[in-house]
Amino acid sequence: MAVLPVDRLEVVWPIIEAVAREGATYPLPRDLSLEEARTLWSERGRTTFVAIREGAVCGTYYLRPNAEGPASHVANAGYMVAPDARGGGIAHTLFRHSIGEAGARGFKALQFNLVVSTNEAAIHLWTSLGMRIVGTLPKVFDHPQRGLVDAYVMHSFIGDLR
Repeated sequence: MAVLPVDRLEVVWPIIEAVAREGATYPLPRDLSLEEARTLWSERGRTTFVAIREGAVCGTYYLRPNAEGPASHVANAGYMVAPDARGGGIAHTLFRHSIGEAGARGFKALQFNLVVSTNEAAIHLWTSLGMRIVGTLPKVFDHPQRGLVDAYVMHSFIGDLR
């Protein structure tokens, strides 16, 4: 599998659209349009990468500073895997790639600001790779099947990640 930077949102739009329509793991409007996604994904400092397996785009992630100024040494990343490719190790590969990129860009830590508590597969993966839950945000995510659920803030120093 290859992981490459991408500068055209259209390449990853089918994955973003599927995740937004599901409404279960990302705080995105379920009716998100390509133009709205383009605005979100083009914010300053964000770089988007794509995973390609057997010639098909199967996953994506972005990497950016979590904040500006004195907190700009902390990275933020978000990962999405195509629905038909989940469970195949793609998120693991994207995470490992993002750690290398974060370190190469001088980031000292990685923080996820909102990991939905019902996204058990992601929580298991992130904790197995060294991310720690450092906070709980009570009932901040309106899950389409479960209603209001908690979300977690996860954090780790780059050197502590596996």
